Amino acid sequence: MRVFKFGGASVKDAAGVKNVYDVLQKVGYEDVLLVVSAMGKTTNALEAVIKDYFDKSAALQSSVQEVKKYHNQILLDLFEDDKNAVFTAVNALFSDLEYFLAHNKSPNYNFVYDQIVSYGELISTTILSHFMNHMGIQTQWIDVRSFIKTNSNYRDAEVDWDLTQKNISKNVKRKILNITQGFLGSDENNFTTTLGREGSDYTAAIFAYCLNADSVTIWKDVPGVMNADPRYFENARLLNHISYREAIELAFYGATVIHPKTLQPLQKKEIPLYVKSFINPLLEGTEVSKGAALEPYLPCFIVKRNQLLISLSSIDFSFIMEENISSIFSLFHQFKIKVNLIQNSAISFSVCVEDKFDNFKQLNTILSKNFKVDFTENVTLYTIRHFNEDAALTVENGKTVLLKQISTETMQIVTSGN
Repeated sequence: MRVFKFGGASVKDAAGVKNVYDVLQKVGYEDVLLVVSAMGKTTNALEAVIKDYFDKSAALQSSVQEVKKYHNQILLDLFEDDKNAVFTAVNALFSDLEYFLAHNKSPNYNFVYDQIVSYGELISTTILSHFMNHMGIQTQWIDVRSFIKTNSNYRDAEVDWDLTQKNISKNVKRKILNITQGFLGSDENNFTTTLGREGSDYTAAIFAYCLNADSVTIWKDVPGVMNADPRYFENARLLNHISYREAIELAFYGATVIHPKTLQPLQKKEIPLYVKSFINPLLEGTEVSKGAALEPYLPCFIVKRNQLLISLSSIDFSFIMEENISSIFSLFHQFKIKVNLIQNSAISFSVCVEDKFDNFKQLNTILSKNFKVDFTENVTLYTIRHFNEDAALTVENGKTVLLKQISTETMQIVTSGN
């Protein structure tokens, strides 16, 4: 079995859905499992619904209507007959969403987030499955929440691999096109959980691991894995072959083409990962597999914007030792703040972090009791794998460098501004 993942950009409109059909016609669809994200910017639109819900805003109904209107237009563009069963199926999902908004009693933001935002994937896969059937490709629509079981760490759930393996091995049919949702799972009480933003790649890897798949292909709007983001760097080049180790390094530092958690399960079973273009599906793209060298061996640039640079120094000029660092990292973990760079001296400790849950204000209150805290918001972290002097100059020219760290293979540079 092959596992394909299509992201939101690939199904953002009716033309995108039709293109997925065309891709499958070219590369085959028998014994394939499709993992599909929410359409276009639906996740962002549902986040606006969540905000209006918690703000008790009068705009809540219009926020929901915007999501409905967007999907209804796609349906009308795909299906000539508005009596098609897909309209009823999608309307039923929106009814479920509205019922939750009207009757939920939980004040837990992360719980509510997962219950609401999940409708993006449920709706997109329902539309795609009905369209494939309409075009003559028989599909099995799978509710991923019945397959991938997790703990109750909403918005960043951890997979129960044993139970998930049993569910997938027993219930996924072969020799048919399976369609399921990325990003989602469910806990022991069958409440919806999510695997972290951009977690659809991880979903594909979970299914591939449990099914002993032949390969995973992530279909993107780029030719494959590039050595730099073309939006920020001129002359970005395609990497044809990457080893698992190199891909994991790139993902760890924040390369956005491959989700950080995707590669470990694939490496364990030596399942190759391909990153290919849904615009030109017959191009070779990038292969990530065992023992493949990075070709060519050239600098790779990774950019992380909207970072926070924090500097902690001891109030009494005492050394910052292991005990201090341990307590600091414990707090980072508690407040779900991701550390991307560390640098310390005798009496100071600097970190570049990502505060995606907006918890730093609370953390700062605690840290300030024991340390002098200085911080700079909205900094940019550049990571250069296989750096050289020219690569460093490319990043540093015209920027204010706040911190630089160099190891054997990697250089990291923090600059002010975005």
